[in-house]
Amino acid sequence: MKPLALVLAVGLLGCGSKKSGDPSTGSGSTGGAGVGVVEKPSTLPQATMPKLMLPDDPKRTEKIALGNALFFDKRLSGGGDLSCYDCHKNEDGNGGHDPTAIGSGGKQLPRHSPVLWNVGYWNQAFYWDGRAKTLEANVRGAWGGGNMGGAAADAKPEELVAALDKRATDLAAIAGYKKLFEAAYPGTQIKAEHAIGAISEYLRTMVCNDTKFDKFAGGDKKALTEQELRGLDIFLMPSKGNCRMCHQPPFFSNAMAAEGGVYFNVGIGTRDAAGNEIAADQVDVGRMKVSNQDTDWAAFKIPSLRNVTKSAPYFHNGSVAKLEDAVKLMAGGGIANKNKIPIVEDRKLAPAEITDLIAFLGTLDCPNKLEAPKALP
Repeated sequence: MKPLALVLAVGLLGCGSKKSGDPSTGSGSTGGAGVGVVEKPSTLPQATMPKLMLPDDPKRTEKIALGNALFFDKRLSGGGDLSCYDCHKNEDGNGGHDPTAIGSGGKQLPRHSPVLWNVGYWNQAFYWDGRAKTLEANVRGAWGGGNMGGAAADAKPEELVAALDKRATDLAAIAGYKKLFEAAYPGTQIKAEHAIGAISEYLRTMVCNDTKFDKFAGGDKKALTEQELRGLDIFLMPSKGNCRMCHQPPFFSNAMAAEGGVYFNVGIGTRDAAGNEIAADQVDVGRMKVSNQDTDWAAFKIPSLRNVTKSAPYFHNGSVAKLEDAVKLMAGGGIANKNKIPIVEDRKLAPAEITDLIAFLGTLDCPNKLEAPKALP
């Protein structure tokens, strides 16, 4: 982990030390001599979403149109039974419906499908464990792996490439797709990399930057209700939730601000539903499988909280069905285990503060929806 990332990544809906006598109480009261009125964090300027910077590409519009069609097309999958959209539907907040994803052919996968809003902002950290360095590598992995089943499960690297190339070629031979591929990649012999590039460009259009919070951060001070403002203060205050130590605005995930991501063990997946410790060899080791570092055992990338009220169930294994329970779990200090990050602690929030905090999280709802082409080719 780079030093900057370590500074940024110090809590997850309840990480960081709760300082007694912290001046950021937002009480507005005055102290002794020389102590002025304390400002609530919600009265201070808030960061706004930066523009997603992309290299010039005169064919980007055409690639997006092609990627849009491919994203919604079940024919992309090995069994012709599953589209990318099936794991990222609007009604599920753009994340997965099931606790863990179900791939082509009904294959049960080990992790929950994450929300895709702002996926283009991740910095060399794709998947829950950050094993893919680029969005294109993520798309290739999902298409050729268990998610979409574009190649046989035991396919060798060269066999996987050949299988995906053939599927791309077959799709490009369909009259409607032939036009879309030719528009995006004129005069090009179509291979998997072209389909992958188009889907990636479509994914980069999934930008969530016009929530109620964004309007507030942009200067509309009436965008949030009194309860939502109280929740924002609880979210930001070091003496309260201190959620920003892992979910700093405007991305609401500090993993987006750090090259290669930020990964924490907060205990998710180390105990069963009854609270019993799971045998170490049965635990999803998460980032450790990528880094080969014992300190990354059962650690996962900090997710963004944008659209969080709509995207249940929660965490990398979808083990928590309700947002209130997820907030209480993290505000209460996570789940004890041999590698839980020490700074995760009980924030001792009152029930009313939990309610206000959840109200604020609702201001991060993304108003846009994914739209399928009027008719697939």
